[in-house]
Amino acid sequence: MKQSKSIWLDRACGVQSRREHQAASFGLGRHLATRLRVHALRSAMGEAKEIRVAPISKKDADALIIRLHYSHKSVNNAFLALGVFLSGRLEGAMTFGPSMDKSNILGLVRDTAWNGFLELNRLAFSEALPRNSESRALSIALRMIRKHYPHIEWVISFADGCQCGDGTIYRAAGFVLTGIKLNKSLLRLPDGSVTHKMTQVTGKNRAAHFAKTGGSWSGQGVPLDGYQMRYIYFLNPEARARLVCKEIPYAEIERRGAGMYRGIARGKQAMADHQSEQRRGSSDHHAPA
Repeated sequence: MKQSKSIWLDRACGVQSRREHQAASFGLGRHLATRLRVHALRSAMGEAKEIRVAPISKKDADALIIRLHYSHKSVNNAFLALGVFLSGRLEGAMTFGPSMDKSNILGLVRDTAWNGFLELNRLAFSEALPRNSESRALSIALRMIRKHYPHIEWVISFADGCQCGDGTIYRAAGFVLTGIKLNKSLLRLPDGSVTHKMTQVTGKNRAAHFAKTGGSWSGQGVPLDGYQMRYIYFLNPEARARLVCKEIPYAEIERRGAGMYRGIARGKQAMADHQSEQRRGSSDHHAPA
């Protein structure tokens, strides 16, 4: 959490010196003091039902996503941006658009029109939002899409079980789990950055990539450890019967050892509390099909 937000938080709740003093008295340190301030803000600002979801410009959505999403990257082809507001402040953003691998994704549900589905390709929320804001905001967004874009039958999204989480938000919002795949596509490059191999073979990168690989489609880099989860939400319930692949029980994630929360494999959360002071977005449009 940035210092400016912490100061605003403390002024709003009037708890900075008191909470930090209590934490220090018990030898609990700065991290717990920060968590206490966040908890105080959430209590002061109400429950998830108080959030408001409304369209925003892609520019504003991208700015928030670059700041808060774990990848610090926006998606160029997203065309629908929805903001999540609390007390008039923009604290979250969701962006939707066509899938990068649209022709293959389209075949997941038989008889889907070319413009009959969307991908939720970025979702990012600040710590200022109350508990359960993610699933509530996502549910509101899906109702808005159903109302204003009646030709959209389903929405797909991917959970990045290598860097972020296994899709708790999607399960809470009623998405169907349709894929669990060992990651072979998210790659760590020599400079430490992470990319998807498809970005190396599309657009302006295509010629350079094929020149390096002798014409083969092969990502350059080391695959990240972990899994990718694929989720679908059916805005048109009848489309669910046309799903080509089998639905997967949520429990299969744990059975395969694919569980992850805030970048830490499930079962190791006790060691994870110190690793994140901001809520991470869980959608990654680079996940494999």
